Amino acid sequence: MSGKEDYSEIKVEQLARVEGEGGVWVKVKDGKIDYVEVNIFEPPRFFEAFLKGRSYLEAPDLTARICGICPLAYVMAASRAMEKILGIKASDAANKLRKIAFYGEWIESHVLHFAFLHAPDFLGKHSIFEIAKEYPQFVKDAIAARNWGNRAIEIIGGRPVHPVGFRVGGLHRIIRKRELEPLLRNFDEVKKIGKRLLEFVLKLPIPEISYDMVFMSLKGEKEYPILEGVVANNLGEEFPEDEFEEHTIVEQKRYSNALHYRLKNGKPYITGPLARFNLNYELLSPEVRDVLEEFGFKPPLRNTYQSIIARAAETYHAILEIGRLIEEYREPNRAYEEAEVKAGEAMAIVEAPRGMLYHRYRISDEGKILYANIVPPTAQNYAAMEEDILKVGDLILKQPKEKAQKLVETTIRNYDPCISCSVHMIRLKIIEE
Repeated sequence: MSGKEDYSEIKVEQLARVEGEGGVWVKVKDGKIDYVEVNIFEPPRFFEAFLKGRSYLEAPDLTARICGICPLAYVMAASRAMEKILGIKASDAANKLRKIAFYGEWIESHVLHFAFLHAPDFLGKHSIFEIAKEYPQFVKDAIAARNWGNRAIEIIGGRPVHPVGFRVGGLHRIIRKRELEPLLRNFDEVKKIGKRLLEFVLKLPIPEISYDMVFMSLKGEKEYPILEGVVANNLGEEFPEDEFEEHTIVEQKRYSNALHYRLKNGKPYITGPLARFNLNYELLSPEVRDVLEEFGFKPPLRNTYQSIIARAAETYHAILEIGRLIEEYREPNRAYEEAEVKAGEAMAIVEAPRGMLYHRYRISDEGKILYANIVPPTAQNYAAMEEDILKVGDLILKQPKEKAQKLVETTIRNYDPCISCSVHMIRLKIIEE
């Protein structure tokens, strides 16, 4: 086919291979993409509303139910925010255990996305089952890595989905070093699996496109950020997590049950693996950087289709970090830090697999939650998703309509959207287009 096919719109009524329910409408005018809507029609679940009046101790376990893929991100953000209000810090041992389990969640979530949901886009397959016929080792490796990541969560958290072992101040019980030993029994093989998965992804036929974009994530000092850090972007801004709402603006779109976030200057930004990779590359494990650079990849990656590379790199990094953290772990004298309840307000950001997760709470003298604001990464990415489709419009419109529709879906899947996490209570004020 020569030139651009003549059509006026592209509709994806129901996005496939994502968590939750949503669609995309693309309007084409004069051979250019003129307008994009990422339509989130999954109903809100009102988590912030039913948190009111509950004990501050319940926040980690209740908010974990927002997501079955990354519940630990919610546990960690809620716990850290409450600890800031109470003026306590979890012990070094507790933080190591939190990171081991949290990295296990990164592995479980990342591998689910890049192997089972996203790789079919680049290999021209409809599902992981078709990939298994041609690349059985890749699928075996993906299953093994996910199982190992889930095992890390289960050992420390009590179960792999919605773990119950964590609390404000630390954990409910002391985890003995011997309990972590099963994760090290086949560790050399797990490392090889992480490396093979990354190498497989680096060989995928990814669309070649590049454009300027704004990235924002936590920025680490000595370690790749997961539990804490300052917020940074590639515009040169850095600010503490407490100032997140001062640096962003939020909109309610008429067509979406999820809020849209932008920087104060009006620019959309990308949060997630691509942002973390570009802003914290030197903090990735040297073994990970060696593989990336052997294949010719270094930051900045300015192609959202390459987000699959960042996810695979973080998976290998997470495996290596779990090994390091287990070796360094020493059993503490107590499982959690005690604190007297007092009124206050605090904010915390952690790096969920999909990007920055922001929690803000206000509690009473009795420890009851008076106010909650939860901003998941997918809500922060919606404005960037829509702009992304506009910017890669020429690439999309070169395709016949059916392939163009698939490329629109692939562009959205670059962000691994968790639509169910992002739906939000509808506000009465509507921003007119």
